[in-house]
Amino acid sequence: MTSVQNENIEMKERGQDVAYSGDENVERGNWSNKFEFLLSCLGYAVGLGNLWRFPYLCYANGGGAFLIPYVIMLVVVGMPMFLVELSLGQYASQGCIGVWKCCPLFKGLGYAMVIASSLLAIYYNVIMCWSVYYTYASFTALPSLPWVGCKNHWNTDNCYDDRDVNATMPANNTNITSASEEYFTIYVLKQSSGIEETGSIVWALTLCLILAWIVTIIALVKGVKSLGKIEYFTALFPYLVLIAVIARGATLPGASNGIRFYLYPDWERLRTAQVWKDAATQIFFSLGISNGGLHMASSYNKFHNNLVLDAAIIPLLNCGTSVFAGFAVFSVLGFMAHETNRAVDEVVASEIGLTFIAYPEALSRIPISPLWAILFFIMLMSLGVGSLVVIVEAVITAIIDEFAFIRKAIKGRRWIMPLTICTVFFVLGIPHVTQAGIYWLALQNSYAAGLSVLLIGFIELLVVTYIYGFRNVIKNVKVMVGSSSQVFVVLLYIVFIIPMFVAPFLIAFIVVFSLMDYTPITLGSYEYPYWADPVVAWLMVMASVGAIFIYMVYHLALRESGSIIERLKNSLKPLPEWGPMLQKHRKEAGISDYQPEDYDGHI
Repeated sequence: MTSVQNENIEMKERGQDVAYSGDENVERGNWSNKFEFLLSCLGYAVGLGNLWRFPYLCYANGGGAFLIPYVIMLVVVGMPMFLVELSLGQYASQGCIGVWKCCPLFKGLGYAMVIASSLLAIYYNVIMCWSVYYTYASFTALPSLPWVGCKNHWNTDNCYDDRDVNATMPANNTNITSASEEYFTIYVLKQSSGIEETGSIVWALTLCLILAWIVTIIALVKGVKSLGKIEYFTALFPYLVLIAVIARGATLPGASNGIRFYLYPDWERLRTAQVWKDAATQIFFSLGISNGGLHMASSYNKFHNNLVLDAAIIPLLNCGTSVFAGFAVFSVLGFMAHETNRAVDEVVASEIGLTFIAYPEALSRIPISPLWAILFFIMLMSLGVGSLVVIVEAVITAIIDEFAFIRKAIKGRRWIMPLTICTVFFVLGIPHVTQAGIYWLALQNSYAAGLSVLLIGFIELLVVTYIYGFRNVIKNVKVMVGSSSQVFVVLLYIVFIIPMFVAPFLIAFIVVFSLMDYTPITLGSYEYPYWADPVVAWLMVMASVGAIFIYMVYHLALRESGSIIERLKNSLKPLPEWGPMLQKHRKEAGISDYQPEDYDGHI
């Protein structure tokens, strides 16, 4: 170790600021450069939510009818919340639990986000394991693909593929299924008749799930430094493959009908609560809001990073990618409708598996189709890795930042955390690779990553806007960005601050509207039993949202003293340790000389 490094370590131990290996924050580290942060946020935001979740929600909600509330939710809710979460993480250099030193009564929001991220990671990697399976399968039927044709042992009498020799349309065309759909539901998933019929474990998928988690662990071992390097590939490669798939899909007969369904809204759909709820949850899911990932990613930024520009560019790129990817899916759906002489909205029964039906169909019709299939599913895997490593890292960062004894115990052995957490998540994900797995996945996707994040986001916005105060948010942003020009302030208000006041009321309206118009979810024609929805479904919601209220009771009862009014007042004020971690930045922000090194990691 050099004398300069020794001196830097000694300065750190005395509580002084140092620049060590290019990092402002020696203890936690920083992104190697600005581009790595942008790619990580883009890789987190642009993921399976764009190519898997967005198309099937759009399809289930009438195509164009979904795009209108989707854009509204992006502008009014998505972009302001993106800025809020980036600003909290970057300002305090803390994960999603530590940032709530700004309002300690609501520290349970951080725990809720950790639980929500954990529930999301459990089933998110199942989607990635499907991609692993399809990548392997693309090699097994060369020079063709295994989901082409209806002459396989798993196909039913309702299967139709125009490429089969002497293929004839089944008499009852309302029950026609495509070869790619039967391959996915019958052969890959071995799908049972309902959630109550668990069946056996699908061992091929289980092995793929193990492999997916091993890849995730490897990607996480070195923390933020390796994460940034991985995103160079995972965030950029998908666009190349997506362009090729869209180009082919647009040339298929009937593609224009699918595009028309995608772009032209059914205005009657906008009167239903479901389309607004799905649009809101998709913005939360796709941008990674209220899951802790943005707090984590921005906490590794250098203090003066221009996060306002980030909060404008990344959401627009993310949602633009979703809309762009939609053209690939709906052009193929138009072709499938043309081939079977049906309406576009009647082509696919398994909406949640839409991506693994429509994309394989398109890929099978491209020259040298196995090569394109392999590239496409590797792309899906890379998208999954890009998002999942940020989701799991958010959990790891929150735990390490919060619990000093864990941080000390694993010092120098950081690999213990990703190995432990990913192993637990794998075990909890085993029900998703049974024959009833897709039913569990659909339930978890709708509630654990749907309604719960809406409620967490609603409370988060109320706290930041009306308790911590939007003026403090602006002040923090100006300290970090360093701009005091009038144009900057006006843009900040128009694009972010004004929508921030509207967003809580819009989310509250959607939640109330959804509850008033509540109907249990379905999967195709299958209706969930009462014990699954609403009972298990609402237990998933309360597992995360309930943490907020449990912590409030704990904090008021055991962490504060005095009358109940005094306890409430003290609990709503920022703690002395709230603010930048480094002393030079605390001075810039005009706050006390509190030494963060004296803080034990707990509120």
